[in-house]
Parts: sequence; C-alpha cells; structure tokens
Amino acid sequence: MALVRAIEAQKPEDVRICYDPVALSLVNRIRFVLSKLVIGSGIYGLMFGGAIEFITARERYIDDFLKACLSESLDQVVILGAGFDTRAYRIAGIEKTQVFEVDHPATQEVKLKRLKKVINPLPDHVTFVQVDFDTQMLGERLPASGYDEQGKTLFIWQGVTMYLTPEGIDSTLAFIANHSGPGSAVIFDYFYNETLYDMKTVRWITRVIGERLIFGIDEGQIEPFLIRRGSRKIHNATTGELKRLYFTGPNAGRPISTGVAIASARTGKTEINSCPHDPVPVA
Repeated sequence: MALVRAIEAQKPEDVRICYDPVALSLVNRIRFVLSKLVIGSGIYGLMFGGAIEFITARERYIDDFLKACLSESLDQVVILGAGFDTRAYRIAGIEKTQVFEVDHPATQEVKLKRLKKVINPLPDHVTFVQVDFDTQMLGERLPASGYDEQGKTLFIWQGVTMYLTPEGIDSTLAFIANHSGPGSAVIFDYFYNETLYDMKTVRWITRVIGERLIFGIDEGQIEPFLIRRGSRKIHNATTGELKRLYFTGPNAGRPISTGVAIASARTGKTEINSCPHDPVPVA
C-alpha cells in the first residue's frame, strides 16, 4: 500500500488522487521502480481492474474524514494495523492529538527503523503499541500505553478487516464501542461477501504472501451489522460514491473496482459532539 501511495504522490497535483510525501522514504527503491513499471505497463490493471484506484481513493477518503474530525476537535487517533500508515506525520493538526499506532511487533520494528532515517527524533504525539493478536488483547495493550478511554477518539481500521475472523471483528468493535469517549468514531473498509469468494486471483496472491481473505459483510447489510455492535449514524461509501468524489477531470476515465466499500460510524459512550459521518473533500 505504501508503494501505491508513493507512486501516486509522483503524479502532478491536478492528477493525483491522494498525496503521501512520506511514503517514498519508507519503501524499498528497487521495489518502487519495479512496481511503477508494472502499474504503468497496464499489467496490474488487467489482473486487478480498478484495485489501484480503490487504494488511492480509500486513502484520500479516510484522510478527508480524519481532517473533518480534527476540525471539530479530537483527543486521540487510534490506527489499527497501522503498517506503513503515515497520517501521523503528514496530516495538518494531527500533532495536537495523541496518535496510537497499533501493529504486530515485527511490522512495527521495520517501520520504526525506516521512519527514524527520515524523521528523527520521532514526534511526541505518536505512541507505538505492539500487539500480537495471537497472544495479546487490544483492551490490555492500548490502555497500558496511555490510551484514555474517556477521550474523543477516531479509530482508523484500513485494509485489515478482510483478514480477520468474525470473532476478531466482534472483539475489536466491542472494545471500540465500550472503551471510547463521547463523540468517538470508527472508519474501516470491507469486502462484500458476494464478491469476496469470486476474487480467485487476489485470494491466491494473499495466500502466497501469508495472508488469507476471510471476512466480508453482505452488500446492503453494513448498517444493521454495525447497529448490533454498538454503532450509530452509519455511512457506507460505495465505490460509486468514491468515483463521484475523486475521479473527475483528468481522472474521469479511471476505473475503480467494485465489491468493496468504506464504512464510518459514530461509536463510544453517549455522544456530545461527533465526527461527521460524511467526509469533507479537500482540494
């Protein structure tokens, strides 16, 4: 995902969908060049039509949602399965909040080594939380790292849900609903069940890299699904909406994959002021 963001960032300002000026510093330069060649050749597009477009639109949509939340005040941002996410270092105003990057120790160690080469010292507003979900609980590790259960929090859960078991999904959503303050919100992407098992090539590739596509939600069922798990004021951004928001002008002809969506909702204890459930596109 960082490679895709790095490639998109090299495009002219009036063409790129998302902009991540940090990503290029985190990725392997040889892989960057090879990936750029593969994507530019059209091979990737033939195999995974519109997947790159969804990744870039997802990044932009969540960026816009985060900015809207920050504009209405926010105490904390929790990035679940952070990987090489760079929002804590490039989104204006986020330094006024406490950001918790939650990930597996092995992944986090690699990221920290690369980050320190370009951002040193690391900013005080970021706390790195190592969680091995096979042996540790988010509800134990996050509070132990300084997380405030009364704080107004945005949980960003990008590119993760499809690899988790239903039990893992329920456990995480239960923590978010029961251990975050008034006005909190969650945003995540997910596959529709109807298309999840038709993606044979993608499933094969994810198995090769040690991942398995496991979880999906029936199309049209995200609202009852989240209501049953303590969320409210749910918005489901389909790829049709993403295309209307971002694929205009010189990008109007770029396809975007279907069968996937981005859900956002208000959560946590009884709310006072909440993050908006629609993003505010940023020019």
